Amino acid sequence: MAPTIIGLGLVILFVIFLLVQAVRILPEYERGVVFRLGRLRHTDYGPGLFLLIPIVDRMVRVSLRTIVHDVPSQDVITRDNVSIKVNAVVYFRVMNPRKAIVEVENYHYATSQLAQTTLRSVLGQVELDELLSAREKINHELQSILDTQTDPWGIKVSAVEVKHVDLPAEMQRAMAKQAEAEREKRAKIIHAEGESLASTQLAEAADKLASSPSSMQLRYLQTLTEIASERNSTLIFPLPVELFRHLLDPAGKRNAD
Repeated sequence: MAPTIIGLGLVILFVIFLLVQAVRILPEYERGVVFRLGRLRHTDYGPGLFLLIPIVDRMVRVSLRTIVHDVPSQDVITRDNVSIKVNAVVYFRVMNPRKAIVEVENYHYATSQLAQTTLRSVLGQVELDELLSAREKINHELQSILDTQTDPWGIKVSAVEVKHVDLPAEMQRAMAKQAEAEREKRAKIIHAEGESLASTQLAEAADKLASSPSSMQLRYLQTLTEIASERNSTLIFPLPVELFRHLLDPAGKRNAD
């Protein structure tokens, strides 16, 4: 009787084990790549509940969520022979789970290594000024190259962003001097333009005053008033003879009569 109970218990345990191995539940963001006796099943399993054949089937879980990979800092020599350190971040996701498992041994590691080599290759073909000013163009070029090379693996690279550019200390000082010189140049140009405009306006004003003696006299008087209001002192201010001509002429006429 006892051996029969033990045997029945073993059968029940074996059945429970098979059920545990057969029942699989995958969330919405995962798919299952199943190999049956080593052969790839041409159907992605999941999401939800499904059954596998125990011992015969082997399943590999693949996440379909976007993976954010931080590319380690890379030593790069730009086209103008400047040694810099650059790191980046890559956004990619699995579009075809079967290819991601079958076509490459470890798609995450492979994408990481490809991103590092592509980053060094692309940035080595640009100059430092272009790297600092045309960051968006370089990001798009990196994304296009990586997406093309990872497409056979079923991987979609959605974005690549150059995150940080570490410049040598002497290059930072040189760029600071260049920026300061550029600001001084703009300041001198603006000052020269202002002087040119002011001289033009003064020349036009002088021409108008010279063509109207009465305006010149009024300007003399206005200047005298301004000086007298600001300083309490005795001023000797030259007056043009034309200011008294209308007073002298009647006297001359009376003497002639």
